[in-house]
Amino acid sequence: LLRKAALENPEIKNELSLGHLIQDEVTLDLLKKRIKETDCNNGYILDGFPRNLFQAQAYEKILEELNKPLGVVIVLELDKENAKKRIIGRLSCPSCGAIYNDMLADMLPEQLGICDQCGSTLLKRSDDNAETFETRYQTYLSQTAPLIDYYQKKHSLYYVNSGINKEYTFDQIEKIINE
Repeated sequence: LLRKAALENPEIKNELSLGHLIQDEVTLDLLKKRIKETDCNNGYILDGFPRNLFQAQAYEKILEELNKPLGVVIVLELDKENAKKRIIGRLSCPSCGAIYNDMLADMLPEQLGICDQCGSTLLKRSDDNAETFETRYQTYLSQTAPLIDYYQKKHSLYYVNSGINKEYTFDQIEKIINE
């Protein structure tokens, strides 16, 4: 939602490129509009939201207003060094959306810089760098990590070790959702 909004709003684009969080009110407004759409009636997945306690509480008010359940919250556990490699090494295909990583052997494209699926040149996002990663990580520690305790008290929290491999992570998430 934020990347789409950034295409139309230079301020949002700038904040994202610096690794900053977007104002809560902007994020919540975008989210509320999106989950009102009919394709969300049977559920949806939020990735990277909420990022702080205020957002979590405001989101719950939106859910109450829209008569939707909280659902489950999944913490994808990953150590800092691997998280950094995933961000700094990320490459994406602008044509088909495939994701690769030039720092992880199991995510390298067959030909460096070229998409295996469509042959397009892979791109690196300007905000996928060490400085922005460190900003994001410190923000996570100060603002997002406290949400783990918040959702644990609501008995809606699940943990998945996302450092094993993507197939394992997917299978574990699928099991949680299907329960």
